Amino acid sequence: MKQPMIGVGAIVWRGDHVLLIKRGKAPRKGEWSIPGGRIHWGETLEEAVRREVLEETGVTISRLHHCETLEARFQERGEVTRHIILVDYSARWKSGRVRAGDDAADARFYPYAEISRLGLWEETLRVIRKSRQQMMRRRGKVNARGAGSLGAKKQTGKSRK
Repeated sequence: MKQPMIGVGAIVWRGDHVLLIKRGKAPRKGEWSIPGGRIHWGETLEEAVRREVLEETGVTISRLHHCETLEARFQERGEVTRHIILVDYSARWKSGRVRAGDDAADARFYPYAEISRLGLWEETLRVIRKSRQQMMRRRGKVNARGAGSLGAKKQTGKSRK
């Protein structure tokens, strides 16, 4: 019996820049997306998203907040070939130098203002926009039009628990 795969993703912010990976495998090979992947047996959703971000980008994240849960169904000749439930989280960059790893062909932080030019899947773009609004609300930076800045946190070298 076929069953949907459950995956996680992270919209990782460093100031007004969002962390993206260029997919090295199907689906959407060669396209820019958010880092993420499958959940391993016994992992929590948050453990899986932290692991996937680290494996694909070399970055550690903090302040995870659920952003969106969505379904992706891929079809060939009218038959569903992949059915994925995606649980996406908003997060902040904590540490690490960005580098492509695991199944990512490239990884980098892009200015939010430039991501619409990258040809992202419309659902990915929508979730990034939603995450930006959530993160700005959490910081109290949204004005009446929803515009604002996420603001980069100054790194002091001290860890917070």
